[in-house]
Amino acid sequence: QVQLVESGGGLVQPGGSLRLSCAASGSIFSGNAMGWYRQAPGKERELVAAISRGGNTKHADSVKGRFTISADNAKNSVYLQMNSLKPEDTAVYYCNAGSAAMAGGTLIYYASSYWGKGTLVTVSS
Repeated sequence: QVQLVESGGGLVQPGGSLRLSCAASGSIFSGNAMGWYRQAPGKERELVAAISRGGNTKHADSVKGRFTISADNAKNSVYLQMNSLKPEDTAVYYCNAGSAAMAGGTLIYYASSYWGKGTLVTVSS
C-alpha cells in the first residue's frame, strides 16, 4: 500500500504562489501516475493535474498556465507549483496515487483509493 502526505498549504493573497508537496511511503508510481485533486466547500472533488511515470502531464483548464505538476522519483514526491492564485483556488488539495493512459495525445487519469488527508489552500486578501 501507498501512504501519501500532503504539505505546503496555507493562506496566500490573490496573485501569490504556493508549492504543494506530496510525499509517498512507497514508490510514487506504484500505479503509473499521480494526481492532485481539490475540493472546495460545497463542491465535488475535481482533478487539478496529473503526471504519468513517463512524464506526461495534464492540467485542468481552470489552472492551465498557472499551475504545474512535477515529480521527483528519487524523493518519492510529487509537487504542485501554484502561481497567480485566485480566490476560486481556495480548497483542500489532495494527492492521489492512481493510473493513467494516453488517448489521442491526452493523458487520461484514473484515481485510486490511495488518498492523502489533504492540505488547505486559502486565497484571500
